[in-house]
This record gives sequence, structure tokens and C-alpha cells, in this order.
Amino acid sequence: MKTFSEYDQQNPKIWEYFKKYSFEAKKKGLTHYGAKSIFEIIRWHSNLYGNDGFKLNNNYTSMYARKMIKEHPEFKGFFKLRKINK
Repeated sequence: MKTFSEYDQQNPKIWEYFKKYSFEAKKKGLTHYGAKSIFEIIRWHSNLYGNDGFKLNNNYTSMYARKMIKEHPEFKGFFKLRKINK
């Protein structure tokens, strides 16, 4: 299985969509939202409007939430995160 970094680099549109829907949820006034829900929104739109050639891997859902918090600290506490066992 690819590392998250490899997967993310090979699928930049997933990150763009993840940011887009995260910001939309926050702008709507939500204080908490599920990263899995955002993945399902991305999945819905990519299937409805044509697949851009990427497949969403649920193994990386939490990594996108963590990346969002790292790059946009205002999202700290927005996603519920569990400890990662390595």
C-alpha cells in the first residue's frame, strides 16, 4: 500500500476537494464535522459529475483531516481524531 504522502501527491484533486468542503462546512457555521462525511461528498460529486480518475481510499481519511489541521490551524477541534497506532 502507498504511503499517505505518495497517495496525496498522486491525487492532488482529493486534497483540493477536501479543503473546499471543509471550508464550506466551517463557513456555514459548523464547529465539528466528519472527515469521512467529506470523503463521501467527494465520492458523490466525482461519481455524479464524472470521475476524474481517482479512487478515494478510506485508509487516508484521517490523514487528510490531520493535514487540514496542520495547514489550517483554525480547524483544530473541527475533526474528531483518534490516536494513530504505528
